[in-house]
Amino acid sequence: MTAGKPLKKALAKHFGAILLTPVIGAVAVQLQSLHHDGELQRYMDALANTYTPVNVALLVVLAAVAVVAVLKCTFSVPKSTVYLVDFAVHKGLEDWKFPKDLFIPMSAETGRFTDDDLDFQKKILYRSGLGDETYVPPWLYSKPQCIDYAHARKEFETTCFTAIRDLFNKTGVQPRQIGIVITNSSLFNPTPSLSATIMNHFKMPHTTLNYNLGGMGCSAGVVAIDLARQMLQLYPDTYTLVVSHENLTNNWYPGCDRSMLVPNCIFRSNGAAILLSNKTKDCWRAKYQLQHVVRTTISTDEAFQCVYQMEDDKGIRGVRLGKELMSVAASALKLNLTRLGPKVLPLTEQLAFAANLVARQVMGPKKVKPYVPDFTMAFDHICLHTGGRAVLDTMEKALSLNPEMMEPSRAGLYRFGNVSSTSIWYVLAYIESFRGVARGDKVWQLGFGSGFKVNSAVWVANKRNKVRCYVSSSVRTACATVRLGCAGMGIAGDSCIHMSRLCIAASSRVESLRSLFYQLLLKLHKLLPVALLHIRYVTW
Repeated sequence: MTAGKPLKKALAKHFGAILLTPVIGAVAVQLQSLHHDGELQRYMDALANTYTPVNVALLVVLAAVAVVAVLKCTFSVPKSTVYLVDFAVHKGLEDWKFPKDLFIPMSAETGRFTDDDLDFQKKILYRSGLGDETYVPPWLYSKPQCIDYAHARKEFETTCFTAIRDLFNKTGVQPRQIGIVITNSSLFNPTPSLSATIMNHFKMPHTTLNYNLGGMGCSAGVVAIDLARQMLQLYPDTYTLVVSHENLTNNWYPGCDRSMLVPNCIFRSNGAAILLSNKTKDCWRAKYQLQHVVRTTISTDEAFQCVYQMEDDKGIRGVRLGKELMSVAASALKLNLTRLGPKVLPLTEQLAFAANLVARQVMGPKKVKPYVPDFTMAFDHICLHTGGRAVLDTMEKALSLNPEMMEPSRAGLYRFGNVSSTSIWYVLAYIESFRGVARGDKVWQLGFGSGFKVNSAVWVANKRNKVRCYVSSSVRTACATVRLGCAGMGIAGDSCIHMSRLCIAASSRVESLRSLFYQLLLKLHKLLPVALLHIRYVTW
C-alpha cells in the first residue's frame, strides 16, 4: 500500500462530512444575521399566527409520525450483532501431500486415458497455479483405488473433526454449549447428514438444531454464514458452529470426458470450522463482526448449466464445467457488486461511478470506457475463491486489483489448491498469519459457484488479529521483499515458489528456529538473484 493510500481512504470515507461543513457554516452565519436583525423572530411570529387549520393539520401529521415511530420501536425485533469468535482450517496431514509429478503417473496407471487425455490433464494441472504440497486422501491413488462411501466419510471426519477440535481448543467453548450446527458440502450428502454426524461425534445435546446445505457449489461458505446470521436473529444468546467441506473421495471422476476431468486436477482436501455468536459477552474476544451479506443468483439456462453434475456417455457421474463459466461468472459478479457497492463504497467512488454511467448513456458506451470502482477504498483485505489461476486472473482484471491485494488468494491456491467453499477461510488464515488484520479493518469474502451464485460477506475486525509466526523479523522482511519483487515484475520462478513454500510451512508447523534458518539458508542461493533483481528494479 502506497504512503498516500490511507489519507486517500480517509478523505473518501469522510467526503460527505467535508462537503457539508461549509454548507452548515454558511447556514449558521445566515441564521445569526437574521437573528441579529430581528427577521428570525418575525418569521416565527408569522408562523405562529398562521391560519388555524394549517397548524392543526401540521400537528396531526407530527402526532401520526410520532405514533408510528413509537410502535416501530416497540414491536420491531432488534437485530442481534453477529460475532465471529474464531475459526480453524484443516492444514493437511503429512502423508496426504500430493505433488504434481505424482498425478500424471497415477492417472496413466489406471489405463482409462489416452495419451491425449493425459496431456490435457497435465496442461490443466501445471497451469492451475497449484504447488507441490497440496493434499489428497491417499486412498485415491492407492491400488486399488477406494472411492466408496466409507472412505468418503473417513475423509470428512479426518478433515472436519480436526478443524472443529482445534476451534474448540482455541475458543474454550464446549460442544454442549453449541445451539446450532450448520454444515455445507455441495456433492457429499449422506444419511445421516453431516451435521448429525458432527453432533454424534462430539455428543452435543438434543436441543441443538442442525442444518445441512447441499448442492450449493463453491459459494456455499457464504450461504452457510447467511443462514447462521438469520438463525442468530431468532435465537438470542446462542453459539452457532458452521462447518464447510467438499469431498474428493465421493466426487472423484474416473471417466475420460475432458469437461469433467478439470475438478480432478485442481480440487484438494479441505475443511473449515467457524464459531459464530450473538452473545454480548463475546464482543471483547471475537475476531470479527459481520456487517453485510449480499447474495446473487442468476437463473438463466446458460448460468444454470455451466456447472452441472451429470453422467457422461459411459454412465459415469461427474461435474461438467462449461466453456461459458467465466462469462457467466463475470455477469453474476457485476450484479453482486451493483448491490454491494452502495453499502460499502465511499461517496467519492459512488459519484464517480454515477458520472461514468451518465456519460456512457449520453455519449455512448464505445466512446466512454466503463468505470470500475476502486474496492480497495472500501476494503483492507480481500479473500477471493481460489478456483484456479484463470479464475483469479479474471477477478484481478474485473476488479482492477493490484498484485498486493491478490497475493493472499494466489498463495492460498498455491499452498492448498482449489478447496471449494472453504477457500475464503484459508485465504483469511493466510492474511492473519503473514499480514495481520488491524482493528477496524474491513475484510471482503467473495465466493462463486454453481447455480450460478456469487456471494459476498463483509466483516469488520473487532481487534488486531495476528497469528504468531515462528520466523524472525529479518527473515519475514526478506520474504515480503522477494514476494513483492516477484509480483511486481511478473516473476514466477522456482526461487519465489521455494520461499513462498517455506513461509507458508512456517505457519503450519511448529519448528525450531535453528531448523527453519537452516532450510532458509539452503534456498538462499536461489533467492539471491531475484532479490538483487528487485533491488535493481526499485533503484531504477
